[in-house]
Amino acid sequence: MADKVLELKNVTAGYGPTHVLRGITLSVAPGERLAVIGRNGAGKTTLLSTIMGLTRMHGGSVHYGGREIDRLAPYRRNALGLGLVPQTRDIFPSLTVEENLLSCLRGDASLEEAYALFPRLKERRKNGGTQLSGGEQQMLSIARTLMTRPDVLLLDEPLEGLAPVICEQLMAVFEELAKDGSRAVVLVEQHAEAALAFATRAALMANGAIVHEGPAEALRRDAELLHRHVGVAMSA
Repeated sequence: MADKVLELKNVTAGYGPTHVLRGITLSVAPGERLAVIGRNGAGKTTLLSTIMGLTRMHGGSVHYGGREIDRLAPYRRNALGLGLVPQTRDIFPSLTVEENLLSCLRGDASLEEAYALFPRLKERRKNGGTQLSGGEQQMLSIARTLMTRPDVLLLDEPLEGLAPVICEQLMAVFEELAKDGSRAVVLVEQHAEAALAFATRAALMANGAIVHEGPAEALRRDAELLHRHVGVAMSA
């Protein structure tokens, strides 16, 4: 596999004629953990949406495995190995947990893998999407994406609105998914401390552009930069 499994080159993109991303250049290596942080409205969700082909490109290019994928539909990008867990979760409310998972089953993926990661889903496997708590819906959204066997997992605000104990459980799952280095994880998250503790590299966004990129731990220690662009301070 290429040394850069995913690469954006001078990407400008948005919705209709509106430009949200402005000249984004960013790459992700196989097995890498990349955190993307920034204030609300910085362009983080649009970045992931652009990678998946859900926005309008106004300039630049997106490459996966060395191949330009600008013209590929989202389902084709997913088939190549890109998997998005959207901020909106987007589970099928009329289907049971198990039916949601089976709808995305690909290759050698199995229900038992999903249930091993999220035992709660096994307990709730016959329940419909509308019968799940917010945390359970997020677990299902993540597990369903994993059923497509992504080489690059894109996580858009997976901790939003969840109780601290659920956030801890999800971060433990992300650690498990990334620990063998076979899958790259791009984590967009408002919980900057959790994101930087998980990641090896970080990109800081503001006004649709990347204003800082480097080792996650170095950014975690840069209190002034974090306060200016994210409005948070890290604990000691």
